[in-house]
Parts: sequence; structure tokens; C-alpha cells
Amino acid sequence: MMLLFGIAAAALVWWLLKVFARSETVAVAKAVKVVGGIAALGAAVAIGAKGQIATALLVGGLGAWMLGWSGLPLPGPLGRFQKAAGRYSRIRSAMIEMEIDHATGGVEGSVLAGAFAGRRLSSLGPENLRRLYDECGALDPDGISLLEAYLDRRFAGWREDAQGDRDTRTRTHAHSGVMTEDEAYQILGLKPGASLDEIRHAHRTLIKKLHPDQGGTAYLAARVNQAREVLLSRHR
Repeated sequence: MMLLFGIAAAALVWWLLKVFARSETVAVAKAVKVVGGIAALGAAVAIGAKGQIATALLVGGLGAWMLGWSGLPLPGPLGRFQKAAGRYSRIRSAMIEMEIDHATGGVEGSVLAGAFAGRRLSSLGPENLRRLYDECGALDPDGISLLEAYLDRRFAGWREDAQGDRDTRTRTHAHSGVMTEDEAYQILGLKPGASLDEIRHAHRTLIKKLHPDQGGTAYLAARVNQAREVLLSRHR
């Protein structure tokens, strides 16, 4: 049995190293959750063997959640974390829909229109992403801002390598038009009718992940701040 555990651990380490080598934030976050979930389940078994059933159930529940299994909600502060961790925000332009994981700050997206319509951003290689970038440049300025946020997370230093780098660094990201309440709820990952506390908590969680000082972008931070103002104005 110990040999099997050793082989499994070695395989997990090898897989995790491959994921890190690809330098994709979302993939790394998922890998860490899988490894952490397995480790938590193993710890739960060990704790349960010592007779500490309540603690074992708590640790096991956390491990099950990290592995994506449905189970009993976690009690206390962990329950609040569990609720927030499963929340996603969505920011949409004419051609791109960006998804942001509140727990990890990881970003993923889908192409809504153009030559790559229906494709996930993670399925596109550098050349196709560059083609998509050019399409957005011609048709969807807000899509460029979303795509830049994704590229910043997936390919560190891409701006220095891209042609027209000066333009990508100096562009002012101004979103045109008025944000609707429905759009604001989607950006903060909330359901319509959310309370003031829920709005403020969702905003704090997101802005910590997306603020430029934390590796985010000014555009995404501005959109999150705008969503907060739209929803807070409803309570004034």
C-alpha cells in the first residue's frame, strides 16, 4: 500500500511540474487544487484512524470540495470560503467573454464572434491568439482589453515580443456606454438582488486578484469598480 501511495505521489509531482512548465495560471490553480484535495483526503483518513471523527469529516469535506465532488457544505468560516470560491465573474465584449475565478484569480474566456467563434482561449496557440487580437483591433476595442488581460496571465512578457508593443502599453482602456445592472451582477459574480454586504465582499475579493499591483490590469480593475458603483447606487 505504501508503494502505491509513493507511486501516486511521484506521478502527481511529475504532472504538477509539467503544468508549471506551461506557465498557465488557470491550469496551475486546478493542479494545486487536485493535489491539495488528495492530500486533504489522505489526512482525513489518518485523522479518522486516531478517532477524531469530527475533524476528519471537516478535512475530508474540504478535500472533496477541492476535487470538485459534491458533498456536505463546510461549516463556519470555511463554508463562507466554499461559497465564494465557487463563484465566477463574467465580463463580455462584442467578441470575447472573459471568466474570472474568484478563488484563484484565474482567467479563461470564450470567443463569441469572428474566425474563432466558439473556441476557448486556452485552446488557441500564440499565432491564433495574435490573429484574434488583430480581429478585435478592427472590430472590438473592449475585446482587445479583455484579450490583453488574458495574455498577461498566460504569457508573461508577450507585450515586449509583440509587434506594435508601444500601442499595447500606452492605450487608454475606456469602456464606452452605460453598464446595466445585469452586467454589473455578472461582473461581480452575484445574483440579482444581492445585499450590500455581498456586493462589497465580492468587490473586495475580485479587486485583490485583479488590481494592477497584483499582476492584474487597469481595465479589469476599472470594470470591477464600475460594477460595484452601479450596484451600490441601487441601495442609495
